[in-house]
Formats: sequence, C-alpha cells, structure tokens
Amino acid sequence: MRVLELKIPPPAVAFVTALLMWLVSRTIPALDFVFPARRVFAIGLAAIGVATAISGVITFRRARTTVNPLKPESASSLVNWGVYTVTRNPMYLGLLLVLAGWAIFLSNVLGFALLPAFVLYINRFQITPEERALTSLFGQDFAAYQSRVRRWL
Repeated sequence: MRVLELKIPPPAVAFVTALLMWLVSRTIPALDFVFPARRVFAIGLAAIGVATAISGVITFRRARTTVNPLKPESASSLVNWGVYTVTRNPMYLGLLLVLAGWAIFLSNVLGFALLPAFVLYINRFQITPEERALTSLFGQDFAAYQSRVRRWL
C-alpha cells in the first residue's frame, strides 16, 4: 500500500475531501441539519485553520527547512519550537480545521463523516512516511520530540 505514500499533496487531498463533502451534501439533502449561526462558526473555524497552517509554514521558513510535504527527506532541521510545541503537524491540523468549518457551513451529516477519512488518509499516507524519514534523519531527537508533542493536538 506504499504506492500512495507521499504522492498526493495534502492540500489536494483536502480539496478533494471538500469537494466530496459538497457533493454528498447536495446528493442527500435529507441529512442536512440546522446549525445556528453556521456561517459565523464556519468562518471562525476556517480562519483558525488557515492561521494554524500558515503558522506552520512560517516556522518552517524561519528554520530554513523544506515545506514540501512530498520530500520529507529534504528536511534540514528538526523544527520543535513555535506552533510545533503544540502539534507536530500544524499544516495538516489547519487543513482539518478548514474542512471542519466547511462541514459546519454545509450542515450535512455526511460532510462530517468525511473528516475522519481525511485524518486516516493523512495519517497513513503522509504523516507515517514523514515520521519514518524524520526518524532516519534526526534519530533520538525526533523520538524525544514525538514523546513530548502529539501528532494532531
């Protein structure tokens, strides 16, 4: 199953997930529900997601290491400060929060059901191979970091 590892950029996975969420919400409107102030919550959650992801990118840029998720073996340093003291994957967490905001906006049960699918895909085909590469590059330092900071939150 390694054929999909590090092949599809995570923003593309998020886009496809968002598209599927929209399609299922339009296909099965019977599963729509009322979410009071849905726009406010959706925009707020998406904004937090964008800020989280951008914070991760900025921290990587300041550390002068790659932000390319398809080439984790190109990492030049182990980034364990800034937002990376709270989550090991702020960019993926940010994408998830944007998708959660989109699910709230759509207010359809099936939209929410696709959020765990996104997490499972990213864990299996993106984060796990990244962690293998980082373990190979940074050894005990990365292992210690993993023991201190959770993968998502």
